[in-house]
Amino acid sequence: MPPPPPSQSPPPPGPAARAGELLGQAVRTARPVGGGSICDACQVGLADGTTVFAKALDSAPADFFAAEAAGLARLRATGAVAVPEVYAIERDVLVLEWVPPGSADPAQAERLGRDLAALHESPAPSWGTPGEPCYLGPLPLTSPPEPVTEPAAWPAFHAEHRLLPLLRAAVDSARIAPADARAVEELCERLGEPDVSGPPQPPAVIHGDLWSGNVHWVAGGAPGTESGGGRARLIDPAAQGGHPETDLAMLALFGCPELPRLLAAYEEVRPVPGRAARVPLHQLQHLLAHAVLFGGGYGAQSGAAALAALR
Repeated sequence: MPPPPPSQSPPPPGPAARAGELLGQAVRTARPVGGGSICDACQVGLADGTTVFAKALDSAPADFFAAEAAGLARLRATGAVAVPEVYAIERDVLVLEWVPPGSADPAQAERLGRDLAALHESPAPSWGTPGEPCYLGPLPLTSPPEPVTEPAAWPAFHAEHRLLPLLRAAVDSARIAPADARAVEELCERLGEPDVSGPPQPPAVIHGDLWSGNVHWVAGGAPGTESGGGRARLIDPAAQGGHPETDLAMLALFGCPELPRLLAAYEEVRPVPGRAARVPLHQLQHLLAHAVLFGGGYGAQSGAAALAALR
């Protein structure tokens, strides 16, 4: 008699099924939602008429979605920006409020600029998230073991816990050329110089991964909810105690609709003298992360950003 076929486990349920399980509802509709490169995501219609957003990643670290939910809570607690409500969290899935998407418009952009200025006036207890997980996309971010709060400590924190770990990962995976890596190393060595890092900045609550895809512009007439009504939502945060200029530089990295209007509204509330010269410095972390994840030309862009930051 031939041996029995090997047992096969059924594939893990997708985000829609998991959302239904966690919320105790039958799933009526499920439509894939694009825009991300890490998780499976969908719009889920439930039996009670509720529509939710669910994202799943079967291979997610145990604290991956918990960190995202904590980041949304960190942003919400400031009262400054609008974020989606969290309905359920498990190791492999996160279920959020569904907010109908729309196009950027001047009013939303100006409101978001003022909201970000208010967010960046919100003090954080320390640099990073000591004792708590934080992820930049799928990449874990470290923090000092004990809280560090001094404004003058940001250059050392940023070099040790943001730039150098990503640089090492890019070097180890051969995704950055030696000359570009040396440029990043030189920047890290000189980051404490005031003409490189700018004036001291106390830790503020920042989104931490504010590229244009993490601004969710809402449709006209989107329902008013506790999370913000018709205001643009911030999604997928790496929220932490950080430098406000990082958020602003990220908005410019891949292009953001209505960015000049957004920045003008921001600076009416919170002027940042000399910020334009420091944009390459504050984009470097994300360029290095992209080099680690995607390779391509991001290693060379990282080296160019480091050199620009040193000029």
